Formats: sequence, C-alpha cells, structure tokens
Amino acid sequence: MKADKIWMDGKMVDWDKAQVHICTHALHYGSGVFEGIRAYETDKGTAVFRLKEHIDRLFNSAKILKLDVPFNKEQIRQAIKDTIKENNLKSCYIRPLIYRGFKELGVNPFKCPVNCAIAVWEWGAYLGEEALAKGIKTKISSYARNYINSTSQKAKICANYINSIFAKMEAIEAGVDEAILLDTRGYVTEGSGENLFWIRNGIIYTTPTATVLEGITRDSIIKIADDLGYKVQEKYTGRDELYISEEVFFAGTAAEVTPIREIDNYQIGEGKRGPITEKIQKKFFDIVKGKDEEYSDWLDYV
Repeated sequence: MKADKIWMDGKMVDWDKAQVHICTHALHYGSGVFEGIRAYETDKGTAVFRLKEHIDRLFNSAKILKLDVPFNKEQIRQAIKDTIKENNLKSCYIRPLIYRGFKELGVNPFKCPVNCAIAVWEWGAYLGEEALAKGIKTKISSYARNYINSTSQKAKICANYINSIFAKMEAIEAGVDEAILLDTRGYVTEGSGENLFWIRNGIIYTTPTATVLEGITRDSIIKIADDLGYKVQEKYTGRDELYISEEVFFAGTAAEVTPIREIDNYQIGEGKRGPITEKIQKKFFDIVKGKDEEYSDWLDYV
C-alpha cells in the first residue's frame, strides 16, 4: 500500500512526507471524518463509483461533527480526480479525510483548525479474491454496535471505528475473517466495515439504517436487486435468522459484494456463494467496470 503523492490542504505532497503534528487533535480524540471510495478501470478510462454520493456523505459527516470544511464539494471532487491522475492509477481505493489539526489539546475541539487530505492507492479485494467466489467465515461479535444515541450512526467519524476495531481483532484471533455486530437490543446490525444482507425464501433482507451507516454500496445493491426482480425489505432480526438463511453477504466499498459461507460455525446455505448473491455480484462488477450503460450515471470518469 503506497502511491507517489497525497493531496493535503490543496497541495500534492510526497507519500513519505505527508505528515501531521503528534498533537493533532484527531490523532488523540478521533475528531475526523472520512470516506471510502473506489475507482475502477473501464474501457473508457478510470471511473470513480458514485463519487457525488460519497462526497455528499463526507460533507454530511463533517456537518454532524461540526467541522467547517475549508473546501467546497466541487473542489474535493476535483482534488480526488487530480490525485488519481497524479499517481497514474487505473483503479484504486480513495480515502478523503477531514480532521481537526493541531493548536491545543483537550476534549474541546473548536480551537483546532480543520485540515483535509486525500490518499489513493492500489487495493484489491478487501477480504481476498478467493472470498468473492467461495465466501468467508464470520462470527457474532461479543462487542455490541454503538448505541444509537451514544454517537452518530449517520456519520463516518474516525472515533466510531474503535468499536469495529475491537470486533475485527476478536474475529481474527478467533480464526475467522470478519465479525457481525449486534446492537444493544440484540438485533443484527452490520460487519466491522460492511453492511449486511441475508436471503430467506427468495426475499432479500437488510438492517434498517437507524442503527447502521447509510451505505452507498448498500443503496446500490438494493437498487440492483430491485431491477433484477427481487423483493428487498428492511428488517430487524436476531442472529438465529442468519443461521437458517439460504444466503448471507456483505456489501461495502472495500468488501464490494462478499458472500458469507459460515457464521458461528453454522454453514450458511450450501456453504458457498449462493445463486442470488452471484447474480447481484456479477451485476455490480459489470456496473463499476462500465459494462452496463443503464447505470452509467453512477460512474464519474477521471
């Protein structure tokens, strides 16, 4: 994971020189927001997937955390494209970050400046190429997803992800690939960094966004599934419904569409990628790679 340049507050900086002060507020208190975005190589050139929606969410996150962003949406959009060009990448992962910098330390963030950075790098399948076809092993985490009123579920705030880090560490040490978190009531929410879908009797279910992030890939999957003729419903459910589902899969910018073959040592369906997941996955990759003109407005060419 390394590229040539990182965009920082309007300037291209060498990757190894893209530094912040050790007393940066966000480093100590997590007072930043970020996005995860992907660009894909297509026959028409490099295209960023649903860039507008990602930037809208980034600015919504900044609003919730009361970050006065020193750039507008169009400037950030162009900076993302410029950073991809500067690094000569045909496909990549994109990480915009808006954060409180250094002036003074303390929980009060308001005296610290707001800084912006954009990093891009080559990144394959988040959970492994093999996982896209064969699926992954997961476990229900002992860590509950953040209580809905303890922080914001609508913002990708850096500090929120300590909850995901604990769940991910627990999963890895247990010998599985990923965690599934329940909320404080015991209902299924999502993975450490992915939204969750499950399929029973041909109906696709997913958790309502009241308790999970409003995933852009999640929204894309719902629209794709609907166009393919599948019924999609939001639903609160317990872990045991996942055990008896025909198919379960993760969806997210990093994970893309990743099947789940096992949860808590329970085999899901036939223990491999199911037929509905495969259809959705194929459609998704056709779209992001510019092979489906019907969804061309989801691509922003560099």
